[in-house]
Amino acid sequence: MPRHPDLSGSLSFLNLGEVLQLVGGGSATGTLRIHHERVAEPGTIWIEQGNPVDARNGSLSGLDALFSLFGWTEGRFEFTREEVHAERVIRKGRMEIILDGLRLLDEGKIPKLSAAAPAAALEGCEGPPARCPEAPAVIKGPLVDYALVVDEESFYDGDEIVREGSHGNWIWVILEGTAQVVKQTPAGPFRLLKVGDGAFIGSLSSLLTGENVRSTTIVAVGNIQLGMLDSQLLITELSGISNDFKILVKSLERRLRQVTEIAAQAYAGGDGYRDLLRDKKIAVRQGQKEERLFVIREGEAVIARSTPEGHLPLGRLEKGDVFGNLPFLTLGHEPFEAAIFSSADLKLGTLDVASLEAEFRGLSPTLRNLTVHLSACISATTLLTLHQIRHARAA
Repeated sequence: MPRHPDLSGSLSFLNLGEVLQLVGGGSATGTLRIHHERVAEPGTIWIEQGNPVDARNGSLSGLDALFSLFGWTEGRFEFTREEVHAERVIRKGRMEIILDGLRLLDEGKIPKLSAAAPAAALEGCEGPPARCPEAPAVIKGPLVDYALVVDEESFYDGDEIVREGSHGNWIWVILEGTAQVVKQTPAGPFRLLKVGDGAFIGSLSSLLTGENVRSTTIVAVGNIQLGMLDSQLLITELSGISNDFKILVKSLERRLRQVTEIAAQAYAGGDGYRDLLRDKKIAVRQGQKEERLFVIREGEAVIARSTPEGHLPLGRLEKGDVFGNLPFLTLGHEPFEAAIFSSADLKLGTLDVASLEAEFRGLSPTLRNLTVHLSACISATTLLTLHQIRHARAA
């Protein structure tokens, strides 16, 4: 007897991208079925720990099938938590899939309300930069956990919630509304991501290290309602996590800053990032099966995405930074979607992936959601960075 779905609703209320964010934010495993009255068989997406691993829509399978389902803007969805036996054929991260899918739909490359779009209409953003406009998606989080919300604040359209270079270690969760993340550059303000309901504003590393200089400006888009989180409760919980997990969180925060800085450089016409791969040798190939998680003891490494234009650098990793297999978070980086280049003097240690994952699963909902949101921002900013580098090279 079929199980009753754990989550269901209308695609006219939540589009597929929003559904994937909602399911992914909870790191759920199960089957997402998409129904439309004009199609006899539902589209199916198999999800493991919040990330799509395979999909089917008519004669299409894998990523082509998943992208085609973004065209089903009407109908209903049903998600059932259950064991998934599908082989992982989709390697793209959840956030990258969402941004690409919504962009392709916006460009008209995915037919709306179609049973199955032809593969030719499902080209990703690997072509000329002019065909890859800014992503229209808003990064959202899971349902808000109010346990740590101690106060609420309202901001109005155009208000600066946070200014780049200012100080502060408080963290907000967006209760309702949308905000724009902006980076200042010599060429003027560079609009990065938009974040919405359930997303966070603020940095975990500021609570871990006391470094409280804001790295971007956050501006309200329309009216927005924020919930301020209890910093003391977060600090108390963070004091109890392992040193290895603290290393991981701080490294992910630095990785996001690195990716953001390269995007901003390319936007402003700078080319300092071009030298990052100089005198580096390949350490982990993109797509390589790598089960280990490394921490850098000496030397440095560079994350780079393999593209038809060559390897495009995404960030520099230094002593204390982490790279490798991170199965419980999706960054859109190594090992599946980026390579690692290393300096000749690179020395590494290893971290216990199973222990880190068990610790991640045991975090409070708010701290776990903050970590997932951080990985989603890395993935989404990576796409923007790649677009800016391509645009700069084509100019």
